[in-house]
Amino acid sequence: MRYDLVIFDNDGVLVDSEPISNRLLAAYLTELGHPTSYEDSIRDYMGSAMHRIHDLVQERTGQRLPADFDDSFHRRVFAAFERELEPVPGVVDVLEKLAADGVPYCVASSGSHERIRVGHRKTGLDRLFDDARIFSAQDVGRGKPAPDLFLYAAERMGVEPARCVVVEDSPLGVRAAVAAGMDVVGFTAMTPADNLAGSGQLFDDMAELADLLR
Repeated sequence: MRYDLVIFDNDGVLVDSEPISNRLLAAYLTELGHPTSYEDSIRDYMGSAMHRIHDLVQERTGQRLPADFDDSFHRRVFAAFERELEPVPGVVDVLEKLAADGVPYCVASSGSHERIRVGHRKTGLDRLFDDARIFSAQDVGRGKPAPDLFLYAAERMGVEPARCVVVEDSPLGVRAAVAAGMDVVGFTAMTPADNLAGSGQLFDDMAELADLLR
């Protein structure tokens, strides 16, 4: 293993949440008078922290989203997670192999701590991620594409950035990892490869990941 720490993004990499959350985000923004398609949401917001949604809407329309937007959106998302959410196919095998081989890993997500934990409980990934392995954009001042979250995760895990590899599926996440001085492998199951420029390697099936990390 040529890395001392594997950092996973959460949404779309560990849990198959991006189709659910982007469908609901597009519907909610449209409901509030900001017409947004599913494709718009994937393009503009996938991989971003909540503050980026607020910033982009205000930048484009001059209007602020309601004060209760985050809470209302998360209620919708969590209810849908309970009905629909599954782990990304193959990721449990990857995590179990890393654990068996003694390779440190963690998650660093733009989502809130609550969102991460709700998804992990629903999918059974909570048995593979204790609190010491979970990092959220809530822990730092700036979310992706700033490098802060990945650098924070590496520091807390006691590993130099250059010895880390990040598994990402969003352009914002790839930019953040590159800015942090980390290698990136880009997961293209939902994202066109061209949108993950900066990734050292690309893959579209979790069964391929273990070999890419060697």
